[in-house]
Amino acid sequence: MAAALRWPLVVCVLGLFCFQTIHSSQEVLHKMTASFSKTVEQCKNELNVGDNILQDLYNFWKEEYQLINRELGCVIMCMAAKLDLIQVDEYKMHHANAHDFAKQHGADDELAKQLVTMIHDCEKQYADNSDHCARTLDVAKCFRTKIHGLKWAPDMEVVLEEIMAEASSS
Repeated sequence: MAAALRWPLVVCVLGLFCFQTIHSSQEVLHKMTASFSKTVEQCKNELNVGDNILQDLYNFWKEEYQLINRELGCVIMCMAAKLDLIQVDEYKMHHANAHDFAKQHGADDELAKQLVTMIHDCEKQYADNSDHCARTLDVAKCFRTKIHGLKWAPDMEVVLEEIMAEASSS
């Protein structure tokens, strides 16, 4: 009888652990997205791209939204460069800096490694594409798919509300 009562408790504990892992992972992605978004306007102006980029970025985490604009890849590359997340000469992720970036936004070592590995795997998948902007867009879409598979995608409406509140208080 005692063993039979333990199983529901074990299942509940495991369920809470999984929920906490998903919730904390979503929170990390949420904070990282907000931090990334702070460089949008600067990159948009530097690259002289249209406001349609803002729509693409707003919809980035929506699974059903088609990311097809090559310029978005250029903007993402610019944003990553501003955050020192890429090796500009190679147009590839700087693993140590990306790991640190994730940790600065609440990831533990294991989650930071997992995020870096996901991006690295996506980079390898599209390594043959010599168009840096198109490749970056493909890597971003690949990463988005992996994040959705884990149910870690942040809610962009909440991210934008926080960015706007922060901007108005500055």
